[in-house]
Formats: sequence, C-alpha cells, structure tokens
Amino acid sequence: MTPRSVCLHGPESTGKSTLAPQLARHFNSECVAEFGRTYCERYGTDLSMADLVMIGHAHDLKIRAALAKDAPPVILDTDPLMTAVWAEMMFGRRDPWFDRWTNTADLYLLFDIDLPWEADGTRMFGSPAARHRFFDLCRRELERRQVRWVTISGQGSQRYAAALDAIRSYMA
Repeated sequence: MTPRSVCLHGPESTGKSTLAPQLARHFNSECVAEFGRTYCERYGTDLSMADLVMIGHAHDLKIRAALAKDAPPVILDTDPLMTAVWAEMMFGRRDPWFDRWTNTADLYLLFDIDLPWEADGTRMFGSPAARHRFFDLCRRELERRQVRWVTISGQGSQRYAAALDAIRSYMA
C-alpha cells in the first residue's frame, strides 16, 4: 500500500530538508517544505508559543493542500508533531492545539543525530546534550501518538537508501 504521506521527523541538522525533495523526486510526488524554517528566516527565531501554533497551523494547511492533489506519497519536511517538539524544547510545554491536531502522516522517518550539527542562523540546539534531548523528545512524541515510524541513520547515500528502504517496506 502506498502511503498518502511520509513525514521526515527529527532534530535540526539531521538532513530532513536535504532528503525531502530528493525523496519526492524519486516517487514523482509532492514535497511540502518545512514551514517553520521559512517563518524563522523571515521573522527571526525569538518565537512565542503563539508563533509555534501559527507555524503548526500553516504547515497543516500546506499538507492538506498537497494531499488534495492526490500524488502519493506526499513527502513532508516535518509537520505539526515536530512543531510540538519544538514547543517542548523551547518552553517545556506545548499548547493544547498540538494535542488536538490529528492529521498525522502514514509513516514517520525519525532522523538520527548521527550527522554533525551545522549552524545556519535558524538552528538553536547544537550541543551534544541538547541534541540528545531533542532526539529523545522527537521519539517520545511518535511513541505517544502511536504512529508508524522508523529511525533513519547513516551518512550521505546511506541515509537516502535507508529512507527509501523504509518507505518501500511500508509499501510492501
């Protein structure tokens, strides 16, 4: 069965934004870019909880529009579950909107922190302790939501192949 949507999930600087368009090209499908990055590049990284809810809501609208085109699998460079994790990282809590959000992907690919962290002006959590905490929060969110997910590790083409294999396994 082809998943309607596959979401790349995980801490910053783990290759999600690099692999998302590559995976979409491979499957000749739509790629929904990470809305939070676009927002932060435009307005800065001094975010409030209201900003995060707005980011989650806007991302959800983009996902719904892509799914309406019916070109599965739509590849999502994060979704509101990831924004909920950002809320936990930044504020130690989340707005109730995130728990009410139900438009989860069919498959989540949890990107491991086995790539080096790179500062880019929007990334915030580069220390080893922060990266481990971020990864743990990402994994716990997937477990809490009881969605189907696979951890993706490896460098370069290995990471891409692992992502393809995970999607193909879901399709089998």
